[in-house]
Amino acid sequence: MTDSVSDHAPGPDPKLPDPKLPDPKLLEILVCPVSRGPLHHDRAAGELVSQQARLAFPIRDGVPILLAEEARNLDEVQGMPE
Repeated sequence: MTDSVSDHAPGPDPKLPDPKLPDPKLLEILVCPVSRGPLHHDRAAGELVSQQARLAFPIRDGVPILLAEEARNLDEVQGMPE
């Protein structure tokens, strides 16, 4: 049996945005719900990071979860006391 092009699912279109990442325009207007400061998008970790609040908010299926109870405390992860 030979492989044909139709036997393989097409890859993602590089011209379309990645559905697992938030819309870049949305990232421009979002702020930290705790400090009201700016958020930095950490693509590698899949998080929005607030340096002022020392919190990292998860991004799930392209949707930022901006709830303090869902956030990861940056100081605890680095072994620093609060």
